[in-house]
Amino acid sequence: MEDNRTVKIFLDSDPKPFAEFAPPVKFVLDTTKIPDGKHTLTILAKSTSGKEGIKTIPFEVRNGPDISVLGIKEGEVVNQQIPITVNSYGSERNDFFMIRGSETPNAIPAWVWALIISFVGFAAFYFTMFWNPELYKSFF
Repeated sequence: MEDNRTVKIFLDSDPKPFAEFAPPVKFVLDTTKIPDGKHTLTILAKSTSGKEGIKTIPFEVRNGPDISVLGIKEGEVVNQQIPITVNSYGSERNDFFMIRGSETPNAIPAWVWALIISFVGFAAFYFTMFWNPELYKSFF
């Protein structure tokens, strides 16, 4: 009995499959040859009896640098003048890591400020209430 099971793999709406295999199959999808953006991988499998099954997998390719924008969000309503910070991260060079400019400058979160103020306030309270010159013993 001949095994005529096939698996065809399509990218986006291309009517011609970019790969055709006999199952089971394991392959490597090279995204460097696909433009950045949203894509769809469609897998069409045919059984020995001729029945077809389809699986569609949406995915997004981002081989270019990652872009971070601070100061404006998608769909935000703005007025007047707003400062905007744009930063991009690329992975083209693997031989060194540059620290300057590698992180997006974010403001310190409010909970960190609250924690620091609470700690300093408790320290001030403790020293004013419980510090006594007789308790201080010098090692010299």
